[in-house]
Amino acid sequence: MKRFTNACVLFMNRFLPDAFIFAVILTIIVFIAAMPAAGAGPLQMTMAWGKGAWGLLAFSMQMALVVVTGTAFATAPPIKKALEAMAGLAKTPAQGVMLTVLVGSVASFINWGFGLIVGALFGRAVARKIKEADYRMLIAAGYAGFAIWHAGVSGSIPLSLNTAGNLKPDGLTNTGGAVKELISTGDTIFASWNLIMVAACVILTALIFGMAHPKKEDTFIVDPKLLEDQEREYPKPTTPAEWIENSPILAWVIGLAGLVYLAVLFFVKKEVNGTTWGMGLKGLDLNSVNFLFLILGLLMHGTPIRYVHAVLDAAKGAAGVILQVPFYAGIQAMMVFSGGDSGTSLAAVISNFFVSISNNVTFPLWTFLAAGIVNFFVPSGGGQWAVQGPIMMPAGLELGVKPAITGMAIAWGDQWTNMIQPFWALPALGAAGLGAKDIMGYCVLALLVMGVVACVGFTAIGMLGISAL
Repeated sequence: MKRFTNACVLFMNRFLPDAFIFAVILTIIVFIAAMPAAGAGPLQMTMAWGKGAWGLLAFSMQMALVVVTGTAFATAPPIKKALEAMAGLAKTPAQGVMLTVLVGSVASFINWGFGLIVGALFGRAVARKIKEADYRMLIAAGYAGFAIWHAGVSGSIPLSLNTAGNLKPDGLTNTGGAVKELISTGDTIFASWNLIMVAACVILTALIFGMAHPKKEDTFIVDPKLLEDQEREYPKPTTPAEWIENSPILAWVIGLAGLVYLAVLFFVKKEVNGTTWGMGLKGLDLNSVNFLFLILGLLMHGTPIRYVHAVLDAAKGAAGVILQVPFYAGIQAMMVFSGGDSGTSLAAVISNFFVSISNNVTFPLWTFLAAGIVNFFVPSGGGQWAVQGPIMMPAGLELGVKPAITGMAIAWGDQWTNMIQPFWALPALGAAGLGAKDIMGYCVLALLVMGVVACVGFTAIGMLGISAL
């Protein structure tokens, strides 16, 4: 196991370029492949790329705020103490990486944005406690928990299937008319087969990471100074402006107002003048997670000026996201471009190929694999659903596969190849101060574990049928 892991790490260190260069190379590959698929010329594809580059601006801001607000929140003294206390449960390097996988997985199952940051910051906390632990592997272990996000309670596909606002005359949005009524999360996220697969992925990944921790001579020990958070000194205020900046009153007024909003959003079911105030778990989206980090970070730092400085320090980690999101938006636009002579798109060609070789038994497996390939080029779970849902959902229904299975097979494929897609690692890398090549070799382990679990699981589902589970 250690030899295989070392080989993966060596390979990624030698051949995986910087995450931005990777995005540029991916852009060229998709540009070339999409032209014959769509029957389009270079100028058409160039226009699709240029117009699409700004299609994820809102998403890029959300991602940047995940890094900034999440990091600023985690550097607050009370949170640092809590992470340090939890990290103290591990006594050896192997235990450290296993515990980090578990913490990152639980956090990602609750919400993917939360998990990306918590996993990385918990890995840093373990590194401070266990000096002999491989820092790169700890951050990879925290990111490995992200492998099950779309099977969790923030999964965009299962939540979309259970959202009344998505109902259209021809069926649920992005299902091509294959779904006529809402599908409960009890049939998707909380289905026994899904929870079994999630548990298997988490447990096996944790065990394998523990077994694969490098030997002492191969361990990457981070400079302790890089793990130290800068401590600013705040002299006693002497002017009215400084009294305001250092007053906890403003922080608590805004903080309490934010907590009231979040409490209503998550726990109150009430309509006022036709507007629904509370949304329950459906309200746990990227915006609400960022708002939660924002409010709790302000409260935990105690005063406005301390929080301002924490955000300034955290903003450095968002640079990679800001730079790369336009390129992935352009890639996504080329993947779905269908304005050429063929009237189809590269994403549709990939999906239709897997449909063509499927039957009622193999369809869940092939759907998972197709989604894994498309996910490599389409960074947004919602974007992938828009691309593949209208193709895979009707095909599955025609073969007798339940829509809940098809939808979750797409969701599992969407999360699977994130383990070797540098884009999604950017928030974790920003918080950890590492590059993509530092952790991707270890992430191959999580990719393989999840691939095996999902292939076995969806093959069994196809053979037994969902009614047997």
